[in-house]
Amino acid sequence: MPHLGAAAPVPLAGQRVLWLGDSITQGGDYVSFTTYYLERLFPRQSFDIVSIGRSSETLSGLSEKTHPGHRPCLFDRLPRALELARPAVVIACYGMNDGIYHPASPDREKAFEDGVHRLVTLCHSAGAKVIVLTPPPFDRIPVKALQPKGAPDYSYRIPYEGYDEVLGDFARWELGLPKEDAQVIDLHGPIDAYLAARRRTTGTFSFVGDGIHPNASGHLLMAQLVIRGLGLELPPEAADLDKELSRIKADPLYALIKSQRESRSVAWLAYVGLPGAIDRAEDEFGRLQEKIDAIRGK
Repeated sequence: MPHLGAAAPVPLAGQRVLWLGDSITQGGDYVSFTTYYLERLFPRQSFDIVSIGRSSETLSGLSEKTHPGHRPCLFDRLPRALELARPAVVIACYGMNDGIYHPASPDREKAFEDGVHRLVTLCHSAGAKVIVLTPPPFDRIPVKALQPKGAPDYSYRIPYEGYDEVLGDFARWELGLPKEDAQVIDLHGPIDAYLAARRRTTGTFSFVGDGIHPNASGHLLMAQLVIRGLGLELPPEAADLDKELSRIKADPLYALIKSQRESRSVAWLAYVGLPGAIDRAEDEFGRLQEKIDAIRGK
């Protein structure tokens, strides 16, 4: 059941939400799961989420020497995205790429922190509030090629073996952001804790095959953390991720929401990057929303 006072507004309802991030957000299952929970919890409300994660993207503007081309930086497209989407809320999940898979350094930390501040400033100038999600962990367990500290170089292909420490530093800094700048929802700490708990019985348990990109269960945990970070409750049985994932995937509502999110994300990602019409994608969004509302009984 929702955990809200009688007069409290429903989180994200009735507002344009622009959801930004790197390849984890471009993959987007956690955005679909979050939207599913919102649609199920609040069948009388409307949700308007535009998710345009972009693979390899950073806030820091940094890139590994061996990366195929310089990594894209959000600020090359953020002004246009804000102008076109006109969001009331911006949700952003960055950090995984921002340390460029190297050990911690003051310069790289500052580049990330400066990027977060710039993101907040531009969004506020556009009239949008900001919700920052700390980066999910880098999981070294399944990664076969790792480099120790002091190696000549690092990259996403051969990352620093302690790279999750870098992401933990990013997350702790973000959690200290002033509330007037952004609401911060922690993904990193709770996911690390979940992994540690699972490994007490299954030592090699992991959500990821490459150390970076979560599978569907990992995306579901991310979504549950977002939902709880928004001040909402989920039933206790949702904590069993395997059963909850099976339940959600068997729900016809989820298939519609996932299809709607995917088609809209592709269209908006191209629309922000390139001039062109988006009417067809928005028509499709509306058509699927009618089916979603019919299932919800709205």
